[in-house]
Amino acid sequence: MQTPDQATPASRLSQLRAAMRAQHIDALIVPSADPHLSEYLPARWQGREWLSGFTGSVGTLVVTQDVAGVWTDGRYWEQAEDELAGSGIVLKKIPSGASVLYIDWLGETMRPGQTVAVDGAVLGLANARLLQQALGEQVTLRTDTDVLQAVWPDRPAMPAAPVVEHAAAYPSLSRTQKLAALRASMTVHGASHHVISTLDDIAYLFNLRGADVSYNPVFLAHALVGPERATLFVADGKVASALRATLESEGVDVAAYDRTAAALAALPAGATLLLDPRRITFGTRQAVAEGVRVVESINPTTLAKSRKTDSEAAHVRAAMEQDGAALCEFFSWLDATLADPQRAPLTEIGVDEHLTAARARRAHFVSPSFGTIAGFNAHGAIMHYHAHADSAATIEGDGLLLIDSGGQYWGGTTDITRVVPVGTITAEHKRDFTLVLRSMIALSRAQFPRGVKSPMLDAIARAPLWAEGIDFGHGTGHGVGFFLNVHEGPQSISQSAMPEPQTAMEAGMITSIEPGIYRPGQWGIRIENLVLNVAAETTQFGEFLRFETLTLCPIDTRCVERSLLRDDEAAWLNDYHATVRARLAPHLAGGALAWLEQRTGAI
Repeated sequence: MQTPDQATPASRLSQLRAAMRAQHIDALIVPSADPHLSEYLPARWQGREWLSGFTGSVGTLVVTQDVAGVWTDGRYWEQAEDELAGSGIVLKKIPSGASVLYIDWLGETMRPGQTVAVDGAVLGLANARLLQQALGEQVTLRTDTDVLQAVWPDRPAMPAAPVVEHAAAYPSLSRTQKLAALRASMTVHGASHHVISTLDDIAYLFNLRGADVSYNPVFLAHALVGPERATLFVADGKVASALRATLESEGVDVAAYDRTAAALAALPAGATLLLDPRRITFGTRQAVAEGVRVVESINPTTLAKSRKTDSEAAHVRAAMEQDGAALCEFFSWLDATLADPQRAPLTEIGVDEHLTAARARRAHFVSPSFGTIAGFNAHGAIMHYHAHADSAATIEGDGLLLIDSGGQYWGGTTDITRVVPVGTITAEHKRDFTLVLRSMIALSRAQFPRGVKSPMLDAIARAPLWAEGIDFGHGTGHGVGFFLNVHEGPQSISQSAMPEPQTAMEAGMITSIEPGIYRPGQWGIRIENLVLNVAAETTQFGEFLRFETLTLCPIDTRCVERSLLRDDEAAWLNDYHATVRARLAPHLAGGALAWLEQRTGAI
């Protein structure tokens, strides 16, 4: 049990430094990572948050005897400054979540003979190589210790939620078909075996789902695919006997989670192992037997799962209708509540609770797809804001309420951001909102060559804002899974992403479009839809793709300054609203239906 002197980040930091001295460690790295390099972590691996008090999903803590810092990007700067106050830990600003400036800092700071430690079980292989290069031969890199064990007495246990089938009606390919396709890709790489650690790749490949990670329907596991059979390494008791028998009959053996390293060490001489250096940890790589030839390339499943089939896209469209209907019911309630002078106070937390309840009433809903962001006025300017009981704003007076939310359904994953007016809004509010809307429309209407690198599309969305001397500090779009992670690759519409071959846009990919304007201390505006890559046309210059907008929910025209929209942009918005009305009306009745009809009127 935690003792009183472990109750604050400052006291935990003191004890951590004592443990470091005991192990002769001069600098310790605590990444936001687990053995699967997940974005959202099971509680057991949330050590960076436990030590620092910083709750953002991206950040790296580095501790020496004299300095402690959290390296995180612009989405979290305001949040980090607030949460780190008084902890003795400073904020280190980095340009993007993929930045490794903490490695550069260590390379410049550490002296010959000193030791840097990090748990190799959660250290990405690619980052381990950068660390080794930056530290050189005169600074020791230790990866064989988990210092958190010495200072975190009530550390959470491994999650124990059961593994379940993704109902047969939803996946368009069976396990055996997906394994056959994977083995064909392995053959192209000359590989006899393939190790996978990323949880969404494993869930996709085996058509299985779980609940080990908040908001993501995945389970803790590693997988080793051989020429004839595959092995799923998962904790005892998580796979029911009937499911285990089904898996084994289809060529998939189930082994204990902690047997992964032994299996890699036992690979036969002459085997060739395919692994993805960006999606595997240093510890897992170290377990591979020395006589095994290793081929490094992106996981074939990462590419395969990003390209939704026609039947999967149909399921996603159905899920969007359920999600859109839930949102209409919620926003109808919200408008009525805000208009009632006798109402009880409504906070940002109350917004989250009512929205989640609306989704929970819809067919095939499983859970939220991430923690809802409900930010009123200044809180909306904090890009990844999360309301807490002691700081949640009351929705009253005048201003803008930003709501970024999503749902997990058996037939798809949703992610949407809308902004609504509260009381009387200003001309400045409307100007910013309309500029963001123009940015979203610009990219939504784009046509582009098949295979174009997704980061190259980012400027299309930013151009209307750049023309006004405005920019935003996050990517424009991220890939979205099929009842899987709300953030998935390999595509990313972001100016900070590298336009590498695997980022090529292909038909079937689902991506967000979410430009924004953030005025610290005042308001934030973001408008987000999910879009599907579909065929547009083939010309003498090749195949072209366009976006089909999947998200179905009105964009609040009360915030629009019509004089700032071109006629073709207004036509796009009117056409979108006509589609939303036609698709959602059959799922609604009463006040929610009346609200939909009112909010989708032409401008």
